[in-house]
Amino acid sequence: MTQVKTPVEQRAQPARLERDPGSPDHWTLNFGPQHPATHTTFHLVLTLDGERIVHIDTNIGYLHSGFEKLAEHRSYDQYVTVTDRMNYISPIANNIAWHSAVEKLLGLEITPRCKYLRTIVAEMARIQDHLLCIGEAGLDVGAMTVFVLAFNDREYVNDLLEMLCGARFTTSWTRTGGAISDIPEGWVDCARNFCEALPKTLADCHKLLTRNRIFIERTKNVSVLKRDEAINWGWTGPMARASGVVRDLRKDEPYLAYADLDFKIPIAQGGDSYCRYLVRMEEMEQSRRIISQAMENIPSGPLNVNLEQKCALPPKAEVYGGIEGLMHHFEQVMPNRGYRTPIAEVYCAQETANGELGYYLVADGTNKPFRAKTRGPSFVHMQSVNRLLRGHTISEIVTTMPALNIIAAELDR
Repeated sequence: MTQVKTPVEQRAQPARLERDPGSPDHWTLNFGPQHPATHTTFHLVLTLDGERIVHIDTNIGYLHSGFEKLAEHRSYDQYVTVTDRMNYISPIANNIAWHSAVEKLLGLEITPRCKYLRTIVAEMARIQDHLLCIGEAGLDVGAMTVFVLAFNDREYVNDLLEMLCGARFTTSWTRTGGAISDIPEGWVDCARNFCEALPKTLADCHKLLTRNRIFIERTKNVSVLKRDEAINWGWTGPMARASGVVRDLRKDEPYLAYADLDFKIPIAQGGDSYCRYLVRMEEMEQSRRIISQAMENIPSGPLNVNLEQKCALPPKAEVYGGIEGLMHHFEQVMPNRGYRTPIAEVYCAQETANGELGYYLVADGTNKPFRAKTRGPSFVHMQSVNRLLRGHTISEIVTTMPALNIIAAELDR
């Protein structure tokens, strides 16, 4: 008896076509750079055999921000404003990763209170990023309600960030040895309300997508990358974990307050767009657990390291009310002044929403980096687009790109 395969099963092994630029059956189609399905600005040049993709050339040169070169002309604290413009979906996570690298260069231990507060806002950034990713995944298959639900809770996170540092988007919250501001009165209660409201939003998203036949057929067995290939391509974060790679820096190389907190790392084995969706959904629940635990155990004490270490900015009251505070502030912020670093090289990475975000710093003893290399997860994941989509049809680009969650500002250097 012949088993009848469903459309999803038939697509499990897409045809791997060979590229022949001179073939009369192949034609070229430009996808982007401004296309609704890319959700950002990059350009795919598709070589097609009918509707089926033979080859993809990627062009990422549309947002030349030059952020690595800018690091050579900004002090370590000034550069935090540039990190906001990298992954602009969860910018405060970039701030934390940057200053963690600077503190590692200086051999600086931040205060227990700062560790917990950075952990809380880093997990809020993860939720913020995943909500947009899931919302876009639903929107691209016609489920606009999911997009609206996700944005409602994203606004809640933006409100909390605005209470924390006065900015909703370009936060620039961290500073070497601490942060620009402590949590205000009432902030913890608002954060608790967010943690209580999030499970309902996640449950609604599950109801709308997880068993939705259209969503499953558009994402299951699409753009499959198995464990060994994911490792070889350098994948990290939810992309790698959806392919069965058991790797998370928060567990494997604990930093901030993660060693004190109880949480699980979601893993899937399918390696397709559907598994990437499931992993991100569960990661949001685990992030909520982390935030809830951390908020109940925020240590008292100072947020910033003491001023004797000559790297933290003095409190505003001391700047406005005393000559020593004013002089210290002047020394830190004026051009060609500020603290000096050792002559050394360091690499520091953190587990952000899209994967491993790392900074490799080469310091020459001045107040700014000699070289600052950014290891952005989107740049690494973008290289595998041709491998993922070759043999699929054009319509499957629309569901693959949200699952990859490529942020174009991390691509071009």
